[in-house]
Amino acid sequence: MFYSKKLKKIKKVKHCFFSRKKGFSKGIYESLNCGRGSKDNKKNIQKNLKFVAKTMAVERAKLILMHQTHSNKVVEITKKNYKKIVVADAMITQMRNLAIGVVTADCVPIIFCDTKSQVAGCIHAGWKGAFSGIVEKTIQKVQKLNFKNKIYASVGPCIGNKSYEVDIKFYKKFVSKSWKYKIYFKEKNKTKKLFNLRKFVADKLLKLGVKVDHINKDTFSEKSNFFSFRRSFKLKQKDYGRCISTVRLL
Repeated sequence: MFYSKKLKKIKKVKHCFFSRKKGFSKGIYESLNCGRGSKDNKKNIQKNLKFVAKTMAVERAKLILMHQTHSNKVVEITKKNYKKIVVADAMITQMRNLAIGVVTADCVPIIFCDTKSQVAGCIHAGWKGAFSGIVEKTIQKVQKLNFKNKIYASVGPCIGNKSYEVDIKFYKKFVSKSWKYKIYFKEKNKTKKLFNLRKFVADKLLKLGVKVDHINKDTFSEKSNFFSFRRSFKLKQKDYGRCISTVRLL
């Protein structure tokens, strides 16, 4: 379990970036796999989610997760819709008696709160979502709720820049959108670049006036702590688990 130093200081917020430890799943999913979209035993996933809910001091039914699709869709969770299936890649809420969460396996989990308008939120920011504006859309949605904002965000464990190898086509996709995006890439060799997803996402938050800190962990290289889609693919494993990151207002 990992915690943001900034969010930890805010009394009305409880949060946690969970590692892959302390769960019930076995094999490649060992042990706290919270990915409902994985091929893991569904009973074990539910046991894992119950453990997470208990840690966050909410009932299992009050731990709200998304059906994530690498989109730029943001949903506000209210009394009217919290029991419904949420298809989105970011959530915000002003409800106090529930926790919201994001699952990741290399993508960036972002947890944040606005202390002025009493809003908590989480974002699933893979390269596709970040590229298509999930970070901006989410923060702007929060900013519209109140005239004044004081947003604190933590960028959680994700694939590190030394581990995120991409091809030239990927690089060109970014640079053709903005030449300024060149700073997020380093040359590895003639056909490969290294992409700094963490900095790409964090800079977007900073540009929006958000106070940012980091859980600076690389999901790809830290096998004992985190699940990683890319590592599982390289090891030719048939599937992969997902870690969960959660936040709630107290």
